[in-house]
Amino acid sequence: MNTTKKFLSKAPSPSPSPSRGEGCTISPPSRQEGCTISPPLRGGDEGEGDVCGFTNDRISKCGSRVPYAIGLLIFLLFLNACGKPKEGAGPPQGGTPEVAVVVLQPEPVVIDTDLPGRTSAYGVAEVRPQVGGIVQKRLFTEGSDVKAGEVLYQIDPAPYQAAYDNAKAALARAEANRPAVRSRVERYKELVAINAVSHQDYDDAAAALKQAEADVEVYRAALETAHINLAYTRITAPISGRIGKSNVTVGALATANQGSAFTTIQQLDPIYVDAMQSSANLLRLKQNIAAGRIKGGGPGQARVKLLLEDGTAYPLEGNLTFSDITVDASTGSFIIRMIFPNPKYTLLPGMYVRALIQEGMVDRAILAPQQAVSRDPKGNPLVLIVDAEGKVQQRMITVDRAIGDKWLVSSGLKPGDRVIVEGVQKVRPGASVKVVPFDAGRKDGPEAAKTTQPPAQPPAKAN
Repeated sequence: MNTTKKFLSKAPSPSPSPSRGEGCTISPPSRQEGCTISPPLRGGDEGEGDVCGFTNDRISKCGSRVPYAIGLLIFLLFLNACGKPKEGAGPPQGGTPEVAVVVLQPEPVVIDTDLPGRTSAYGVAEVRPQVGGIVQKRLFTEGSDVKAGEVLYQIDPAPYQAAYDNAKAALARAEANRPAVRSRVERYKELVAINAVSHQDYDDAAAALKQAEADVEVYRAALETAHINLAYTRITAPISGRIGKSNVTVGALATANQGSAFTTIQQLDPIYVDAMQSSANLLRLKQNIAAGRIKGGGPGQARVKLLLEDGTAYPLEGNLTFSDITVDASTGSFIIRMIFPNPKYTLLPGMYVRALIQEGMVDRAILAPQQAVSRDPKGNPLVLIVDAEGKVQQRMITVDRAIGDKWLVSSGLKPGDRVIVEGVQKVRPGASVKVVPFDAGRKDGPEAAKTTQPPAQPPAKAN
């Protein structure tokens, strides 16, 4: 208690307060000035109406409240220190948000359809033997180009050569017998006129002549058959193209019309590309052409471009040859066939490619950047635009297809609309915004458009 009295005795002289009450009063702290305790309230006389003052003669009256006041004083000083604003802190951020916009302008656009497809050979021929025998020779190099009629394999011709010689001899015998029979008929014809021979003998001679002539034809056909079989021992290329690997070796036994092919020849220049087109897309295309949104039937529309499976463009253009007339019930699509020149054999059968088919032309197309288009909870596309008053509006749109990094807009936007591309997260419909042009090459948002001056360099000191 003595220590407390000594501490309080050093306090400055209190000043009277306009209010009176019982006990000590503490004024609220000032945020900028720090915590202060108001001086004790003074009254006129000591009594019930007097207040407690920090004097030696009155400390006993409210001594029990002094520790509480000191603790509260320290607490308020701590709060005041925490509540001081940081030096150098600027005012709270505010102002009009800034957005980057693109002003939509109509432009002509070529409508292309990207269809996946596979390449197939222009012509395919499986080489099989048409006669049986032992393979004596293989006369081609696997993977090389062959011409039609070039000999590929040689089958042992000995038995077929013998059959040919036999048929040739039989034909010669038949032809040798025919003149004698013909002479007999001519003589009997004169004798039967004078009744020197019977009509029966004449008829038999005439029948023998016809039989001899028929035998000649039979043996001639047999000779031709033997000649064909002999020629089949030399297996030739039915078409020109690139030949594959050989499935048989020298010494193998060949069977006429066997199931497995000796080898396969494929024509690769030109080459077919078969792609699948959805019937729904075809109907939509016809509707757009009928409505005038797409101009079809232009020159060069049948020209087709090709992208290889690694994404590179094929240098030569192709032609659309035909589209199938039957829709596959399981896939809802039909086949479109194209033909491409392939002089360097870049395209091989079975490769995956993407065909770009020109469907038509849109003269005044509205294209919106894809990054400006968002979706509502139902998946419907929408954009935010800035109206003439500088306020944000929301527009529901209808998109047809993607063209590069933009959407082809069918409805919802018109030429001259300012579509917000960057800064969409900072604004809401109805808010006022500051508009800056969108720069596709800028990656840091609209704020990157602001250029800052470099700090001034101090003048160089002279030596």
